[in-house]
Amino acid sequence: MAGRHEELAREQAVVTRLYARLDELRAVARARLAEVRREGPSGSPQNRSERDAFATLYADRAAQLDAVEDRLAFGRLDLEDGEVRYVGRLGLADDEHRSLLTDWRAPAARAFYRATARHPDGVRRRRHVVTSARTVTGYEDEVLDLDAVTDGMDVSSLSGEGALLASLATRRTGRMADIVATIQGEQDRIVRDDLGGALVVQGGPGTGKTAVALHRAAYLLYAHRRVLERSGVLLVGPSRAFLRYIDQVLPSLGETGVVSTTVGELLPGLRATDVDDGPVAEIKGRLLWRAAVRRAVRARERVPVRDVAVRVDGVDLSIRRRDVREAIARARRTHKPHNEARATFVREMLAKLVDQYRERTDSELSDHDVAVLQEDLRADRDVRVAVNLAWFPLTPERLVADLWAKPHRLEEAAPELTAAERSLLRRSPDAPWTESDVPILDEAAELLGVDDSVARAESRAAETQRAAELEYARTVLESTGAGGGLVDAQTLADRFAETGPTLTTAERAASDRSWTYGHVVVDEAQELSPMAWHAIVRRVPTRSLTIVGDVAQTSSAAGARSWPQALDPVLRDGWRLSELTVSYRTPAAVADAAQRVATAAGLPVSPLTAARDVPDSLQVDRSDDPSGRAATRAAALAQEHVAADGSGRVAVIAAQDALPGLREQVAAALSDTLGADEATRLAGQRPEDAQVVVTSPREAKGLEYDAVVLVEPADVAAGPGRWGDLYVAMTRPTQVLVVVHSRALPEGLVHAG
Repeated sequence: MAGRHEELAREQAVVTRLYARLDELRAVARARLAEVRREGPSGSPQNRSERDAFATLYADRAAQLDAVEDRLAFGRLDLEDGEVRYVGRLGLADDEHRSLLTDWRAPAARAFYRATARHPDGVRRRRHVVTSARTVTGYEDEVLDLDAVTDGMDVSSLSGEGALLASLATRRTGRMADIVATIQGEQDRIVRDDLGGALVVQGGPGTGKTAVALHRAAYLLYAHRRVLERSGVLLVGPSRAFLRYIDQVLPSLGETGVVSTTVGELLPGLRATDVDDGPVAEIKGRLLWRAAVRRAVRARERVPVRDVAVRVDGVDLSIRRRDVREAIARARRTHKPHNEARATFVREMLAKLVDQYRERTDSELSDHDVAVLQEDLRADRDVRVAVNLAWFPLTPERLVADLWAKPHRLEEAAPELTAAERSLLRRSPDAPWTESDVPILDEAAELLGVDDSVARAESRAAETQRAAELEYARTVLESTGAGGGLVDAQTLADRFAETGPTLTTAERAASDRSWTYGHVVVDEAQELSPMAWHAIVRRVPTRSLTIVGDVAQTSSAAGARSWPQALDPVLRDGWRLSELTVSYRTPAAVADAAQRVATAAGLPVSPLTAARDVPDSLQVDRSDDPSGRAATRAAALAQEHVAADGSGRVAVIAAQDALPGLREQVAAALSDTLGADEATRLAGQRPEDAQVVVTSPREAKGLEYDAVVLVEPADVAAGPGRWGDLYVAMTRPTQVLVVVHSRALPEGLVHAG
């Protein structure tokens, strides 16, 4: 029987060879990128375009190769025909194009995730290879053909789910770890599901919804690259903290071309971080705003109450009501957005005024005379004011701010709302934007289009910039004699303009509100309002989406209580449901208690089976000073679960209004227990780096910690729709949940611990 040390040495030799090949490919990609960059802006336009394309290709390839350094190879399949196939983060081949490593997304790797003893799929043995940096530290075997056990195999290494359970036992960090080495069968089926239509992944806490969604994005980019590389993939998460938490997962899986955003950042150049109160968020989330915004836009296309007299070049003219009415009708028949249709309105009004001028002066006007007169009319202040009052150029921000600040505007646009509801929306015009505002702003942007005055200003700025570039090019040619008379200033200026960076698909998509994506992934999707769904679906005309969430964890007043309620209005019957039923994160005792609490509160919880049982994972601690006791317990848990290498995380979760005082108490307890320097280190320079955090359930949504101290669960659950917050808070830990309370415990927790 081959000894375990000899088997480790064999695997080390393979892994060393794979990393050597990776280093070779990295060097080639970097060398080619440097060579392309050295060529500079020369040659024909086609040559320059090809150069930019190759530069982007090599830069992307180098980034992809750099991103897979950790756990390059993690699996091995011994097949019935004698072939040995290694599985890893991306595919590698030697110079003769012989496969060295199979990409985890490739069909040839599917058996690594799906093969079972009942359905071995041609696999005799599946091996999980464990590495640290570039060193093999262990392996675990699963034999799917029992006759193979006698083939000189180290039976002490045989295991069924050891690799998965080992990964769950590792300490948490401020970044999400991928699950590519431990994807389970039900997860893999979802990852590889078809691109078409909307796939809804419903799963309770700890079932791996987020990880599955990210791996699905990576898989789709791999399997449908020709379709998606031109249009890109949009990932919508619940918060910027959440996006920072997951931002390394896709690059580590070999994909860098995804746009990540929140609902509050859907509009380029605008970041809405404020959150409305529950009732306000619910009102703003209703689909009635589609019609309300349209009415608000139409209200800015209006006929004056009387004719308006103007005087141009000594001639009395009139902005007549009937002319305005006809011009508005003509502009609306273009079916263009408001600001773009305004050009038609202005052109029609200027033509009407020119006709009046002809009649009043009884003169024949040449085409040149007409053009000059139109410019005079356009420049006249009285004409400009009258035309703007009839068809006002608007930005989405101005339109929506007026709705919230001016009661008559809101009543005119949204008569469906009650007076009380409209009063809730009232705020000053300079108030910061909230996340609930963004879908309404997006609707306004869709109906308004681009302000033609802004476009003209940009055009003038571009002309000024071009003139400056030409002047600079002339100066260069005159002072240096460059070009030998064969290159003129125009050509040189063109080359200056073409040396700027080439934007990737993701970069172009992120800066373009009207960009349409090939696929959209929505995480914590139960929190989205109907208006938010409308804004997201607008960005994916193919209706190809991966939607992951848990309706039992809904905390937003505007969120979903069921998937049909949320999705039928925007997708009709174009969606299908898959469920994840095994909780890999949450210890059994914690998962059971959370399920009891949620069921007693009437939440629509999904059936959940915990994958592991951790001793003493649920502890209930009654105290007359719950905040002080929570701080003490947090410091003790930090000693036990947090390591100096930056791994391990402890969270203290409480109701929002309790956080300020609680943060001070936790900081003091950490300093008393561990010392001031260690307390400062654990607090971290940035929120995502902190190893001990004090946070609310909503801020903790989607995240996970080694240990959680839950303070006063009755307060967390107080208020409409807050039971989902308590369910979220209880299901964040991977090792232990400590409940500290002075008030009565919610039903389901009374006999826990």
